[in-house]
Amino acid sequence: MFIDTHAHLNYENKYGDMPALLQAIAAAGVREVINVGWDLPSSRLAAKMAESGPGALPRLYFAAGFHPSDCAKMQEGDLQRLAALLAGPRGVAVGEIGLDYHYDGTDEAAQKRAFAAQLELAHSLGLPVVIHSRDAAADTLALLQENRTKLAAGGVMHCFSGSPETAKEYLKLGLYISFAGPVTFKNARRLDEVAKAVPADRILAETDSPYLAPEPLRGTLNTPANVVRVYEKLALLRGVPTAELAAQVRKNAHTLFKKMDQPEP
Repeated sequence: MFIDTHAHLNYENKYGDMPALLQAIAAAGVREVINVGWDLPSSRLAAKMAESGPGALPRLYFAAGFHPSDCAKMQEGDLQRLAALLAGPRGVAVGEIGLDYHYDGTDEAAQKRAFAAQLELAHSLGLPVVIHSRDAAADTLALLQENRTKLAAGGVMHCFSGSPETAKEYLKLGLYISFAGPVTFKNARRLDEVAKAVPADRILAETDSPYLAPEPLRGTLNTPANVVRVYEKLALLRGVPTAELAAQVRKNAHTLFKKMDQPEP
């Protein structure tokens, strides 16, 4: 069945009735969701939500980290606090981390420092990284190339929106490429090219909920239940059955996020 490799269910009061939402997600065939933090409180909540019992569906895993737009919140000792969270059995990655130059007045140097520090954290923990890059393609690639030794556990370019050429450079670093709702948009021609070209063993799918709802739901509150539409579009572009793509993505996710396959205490 389906996995949503990147969602943000860890918003207080964003989705309403969470038990009902989780039931709807499971009913859509989504069996696993990676719930991703963007600062310390959201990472803690993601970790808390992942404490659901082993039989509960969807099974929630989590990533913990500081989003580039939230890196000013980082305080002394926060990296150690992230590490403590990720010691749990369902803490599968450091993220989301990266660079975001979209807004005026961005402290690019501070973002680079936070990004590099969290790459080091992931390396020390033996965990993959979940990478965000917005309006910062050149610097993101350069920083990752400079820190390629810190990528031994791998990583994913989440919600990829770049060019085929940029995707090739990330693939050379051993990274995975993940597609979200924008691949379903009618004007996504360049993204369509990337989706067709990414090797089968490096492709992932996500929603980035509550953002970026896929067509024809664009503009509404997104949830992991909608990841099925992303799979359907990717399967169409790649000329394979949706079930085959779903099985491949699940295999890829479990290969990258290795703790998903570890027996829980």
